[in-house]
This record gives sequence, C-alpha cells and structure tokens, in this order.
Amino acid sequence: MLPGAVNLHELEELARERLSPMAWGYFASGADDEVTLRRNAEAYRRIELHYRVMVDVAARDQSTRVLGSQLAMPVLAAPTAFQRLAHPDGELATARAVGRAGTISILSALSTVRVEEVVAAATGPVWFQLYVFRDRGETEALVRRVEEAGCTALMVTADAPLLGRREQDVRNQFALPDGMRIENLAGTGRDQLPAAALESGLAVYFASIIDPSLSWRDLDWLRSITRLPILIKGIVRPDDARRAADAGVAGIVVSNHGGRQLDGAPATIDVLPAICDAVAGDCEILVDGGIRRGTDVVKALALGARAVLIGRPILWGLAVAGEAGVEAVLETLRREIDLAMALCGCPTVDEITRDLVRR
Repeated sequence: MLPGAVNLHELEELARERLSPMAWGYFASGADDEVTLRRNAEAYRRIELHYRVMVDVAARDQSTRVLGSQLAMPVLAAPTAFQRLAHPDGELATARAVGRAGTISILSALSTVRVEEVVAAATGPVWFQLYVFRDRGETEALVRRVEEAGCTALMVTADAPLLGRREQDVRNQFALPDGMRIENLAGTGRDQLPAAALESGLAVYFASIIDPSLSWRDLDWLRSITRLPILIKGIVRPDDARRAADAGVAGIVVSNHGGRQLDGAPATIDVLPAICDAVAGDCEILVDGGIRRGTDVVKALALGARAVLIGRPILWGLAVAGEAGVEAVLETLRREIDLAMALCGCPTVDEITRDLVRR
C-alpha cells in the first residue's frame, strides 16, 4: 500500500485530503440520507466466515475466468465517471494499472478520456458501460464505435432512468471544470454538463439525455446492433435476474449503483444469494457495492458471485498516486484475498463455497 495507508479505509482519508470538495462530494456521496451507501458496507460486517482447518494451503491460486477471460484475481474495476477529476491521467492510468494486475477495466460512458485512447493505452481487456440515450441513433453510433475501438463486452446500466438525488452534488452545484468534458460524446453537443442554478449539473444532464423508457423489450434491439456480450448492471431482485437470464444476457451485475440511486435499496451482498439461486448458472453473476477488504471478496464469492467490482477504492488510489495508486489498491486486495483464502482453508476460488459463510 502507499505511504500513510495500510488499507483501503486509510487510503480513502488520504484521497479526501487531495481532492477538491466538489470532486470528493461527487465520488464519495450517496443518494438522499445515504442509507444504502452505508448499508452496502455494513452488510459485509454481519457475515461470518466459518473457516476450515487442516487444509493444505501451501499454494494458493485466486485466478478465475469471467466471460471467457482468464483473470489473475476475482476483482474488476467498476465503471466510474469523470476520473480526471481525481488525476490528470484519469481513465488512462486506471486502464494501464488494472491490466497489469491481470484483470478487467470497465470504462464509463461518461469518461473524461475517449474510448479509443483508453483501449489503446490499456494493458488488459476493457469493457464499456453504456447508458441508453433518448436518441437511439446516437446510442447505436456509440456502440459501434466501442466495438471498433476493441472493447470486449458491453455493460448496460439499468437502474438509472433518472439520476438519484445526491445532495452533496446539489450543494456544490456539480459541474466539470473548464477544459474537461464527456469525451465519448465530443462533437454531439452533449459533451458538457449544463450550469444549473441550485441543482446538480449532472442531474439536469441526465434528465435531458438518458432514455427513461428503457425496458426489457429493448434487449433485442441492443443485441441486433452489437456482436459484444451484454451484461445488465443494477439488478437487486431475483425475478429481474431471472428475466435477464431468460433474455440471454451474458452476465448480471448485482448493484445498487454504490448507493447513489434509490436510497433505501437493499445491500447488494444481502440479495446476492437469492439472485444466484434464481439464475441457476444460466449467466455469470458479478456484484459491487461496499467491498473494501479481501474478506469481503471471499464472502461475495462464497455467496455465488463469479467476481466483484470495485469503484471508489480505484478513485482513491488514482487521487493519491495516479497509476501507481490504482496498482496499490489492487495489490492490497490481492494480498488480502490471498491471506483470507489461506486462513479459510481455500487454496483455490472453486473451494470458496456457500457453507463457508453464515450471517
């Protein structure tokens, strides 16, 4: 880990010191009273690890496969917008560090570096997170551009027909600094957030551009315009998960948007087992929200996830030390996962099974 931080919690405090109040408020805050934001992390603390003993753990292997990609660890970098607010290299630094760690970087549609530049700089696979716009022609053009750039999967965010009310962004009247824009929409007239008196500029932007009519029937349309595997992000209900699997998606991300959309939504780790049971292996399941320790990763895998996504910790590393900071975050999690697997009696991820955890 970086000087001054031996874990991700301490790194968060270092990041807060380095970020502007507006950037910190945007990255760290949740919706409304931030109940779900807190609930995501608290839920992991309620889960016990009933470890096994007298197991040969002299050699450990935390590698796994996600959508056919061999990964060195069961952790992916979640899509987070506006990364140049944290560091001038932004998404470029993240993609380079994540690839060197042997895993997948997921680029936000609202990135501050163009998808072509990110994929060119990346040292590993890059997926693309997609919002479906009101202008379907613009959405289709972006999807085709993402394919041509070399992204290997498309992750559709399903839980944001409108933006959750993030009160810190309202107080700060969140906007991008001069010289920074939404690069994937450059030239469309939609690459800047509006100045919004007494409101978050991002919330106003979302209401104007994102299609709130998106529904299950649109999955057929999405499949018709791309060869890429499609994942759906933002599911917290078993029936929605089953419907996504029946619709032929390649994967599901159990997610409540990091507590940034509907406040009062359940913690993702609490709903993960029922979703895994409902899907019954028909598509791959990932989970995000509140993961800060290697033991959290082990708990998520035990409850059925193929791998986890982390968002804010990547931003904290980026803010503190750029590319080296992102690398330090992933290396810290790698060490913690390795130790947790050894102490749980699980030399491989396949041996991290549901009987290992109890609430």
